[in-house]
Amino acid sequence: MTVWEALADPVRREILTVLRDGEATAGAIAARFAISRPAVSRHLRVLRESGLADADVRGQERVYRLAAGPLAEVEAWLRRVAPQRRQSPADRLDALGTELRRGRTKREDTDGHRSTG
Repeated sequence: MTVWEALADPVRREILTVLRDGEATAGAIAARFAISRPAVSRHLRVLRESGLADADVRGQERVYRLAAGPLAEVEAWLRRVAPQRRQSPADRLDALGTELRRGRTKREDTDGHRSTG
């Protein structure tokens, strides 16, 4: 299953949100959902097969963790299709302040001295 197919299901997306905060056992994940444990297990298997989650067996428990690598493909696609973020007035003022400081520093360096204020 592809990353895109795995992300198509809202339960799997929510499981990834849980795993973002750290490792979790299959039982702890299943307890968060109003669906059966076997259904959660199927979702976890899809996430493993798509490369979005890794699992280790520890004793009698399977512990899952997020494998964020495949999300790079999704992130790259979002950057291509998302509208460019417009700068807010505050962002523009911050940029102007930075440029003014750079210009002052450059003038001071060119004049051969630096002011202290």
